[in-house]
Parts: sequence; structure tokens; C-alpha cells
Amino acid sequence: MLNELFTPSVQHALDIVGIFVFAISGALLAVRKNFDVFGIAVLAEVTALGGGLFRDLIIGAVPPAAFTDLGYFTTPLLAAGLVFFLHPHVERIQVGVNVFDAAGLGLFCVTGTVKAYDYGLGLTSSAALGLATAVGGGVLRDVLANEVPSLLRWDRDLYAVPAIVGATMTVLCIRFDTLNALTSGAAVITAFTLRLLALRFHWRAPRAYNRRSARADEA
Repeated sequence: MLNELFTPSVQHALDIVGIFVFAISGALLAVRKNFDVFGIAVLAEVTALGGGLFRDLIIGAVPPAAFTDLGYFTTPLLAAGLVFFLHPHVERIQVGVNVFDAAGLGLFCVTGTVKAYDYGLGLTSSAALGLATAVGGGVLRDVLANEVPSLLRWDRDLYAVPAIVGATMTVLCIRFDTLNALTSGAAVITAFTLRLLALRFHWRAPRAYNRRSARADEA
């Protein structure tokens, strides 16, 4: 089904772009944490490939694409090298990085969902793995950097929710046999747009209702 949406060359090019941008975000966090060059490379690789690697292991697509396609493995290293030498300049174009990161989020939540379904998972499980594909690398990045994962923090703009919406749209299209290049593109654009709007207007998920009424915040 995935090959019916995009030609292999287009799919590969989109994957490489998404991997590169995710790797940039991982490498930038490593620089902010004062990691050495090896730490920068590790965080770039984990951020870029972690979600897809987790998905492929779950669905049994082994060896994972990250280890069978040299481009997937070397692209994060190129991003790490760029950040290592030019991180002040990369920091200055953070807005542009965020835009491409949002595009990668939208793309991977859709392609991850479709790939999981292609390997025999049900609709709900496919959507869950689509979400994991999109955000899994960021979670691993934050854990390795000794931070609470961004998608679990109430003070960060919505990240997982746009991916959930994109993955849900994808499985609904599969369910009603309407998944094609147009509808999958609409799911990608929806997730992408929601993420950009969240960044622009600082949309955040609500915390527990009336959470301060029962007990004071712990120090």
C-alpha cells in the first residue's frame, strides 16, 4: 500500500529529508547539553531513526531500514557534523528547522501507520505505531539527555496531538477504502498545519481538571 502512495524514489527522498531535520534537532540538544562530538552524533542518530527502528522491530520488518539503507544511517551523521561546526548559525534558523520538523512529523505519522498496516496490524495498532514513528526518536533523545520527554510536558507546545490526528485520519481512510495519494497528503498536511499552529499560538494540552483543589503542588 505504501508503494501505491509514493514511488520508491519519492518515498526515499522524503524519508531522507525528515531524518535530516530530526537529526538536526537531536544534535542541537546535544550541543545545549555540552555533549562531545560522539554524544552529538549519537543523539542525532537516535532522534532521526529511533521511531522508525522501534516500529520496524515491532512489526517484524527486520533488519530495519536504518541498517539496510546506508543513506538512512549516514544522513544523521551529516546533520551532526553540520551542527558541530555551524551550530550558532543553525540556531539562528531555528524557525526554519521547526517548519521542516513539523513536516517530518506529518510525513512519518502517516507513512508509519501505513507500513504497520501493510505488515498485518489492526487499525488501532497501526495508528499507535504511526504515532511512535513520528515521536519515538524525540522521546529517546530526551531520555538520553536526561530530560522529561517533551511530549509529556504540559509547558511545551502540542507535538504528539498533531501526529495522533494524522495517524487517525490515515486509519479512517484505510477503513473506508479511500486511502490514496490525495487523502494521505491531506493527513500529512493536517498534522503539519496543526503543529505549526501549536508553535505559533502556543497550544498546549490541558492538565488534570481542578488539579489544585485537592492538594498543593509538591516542591
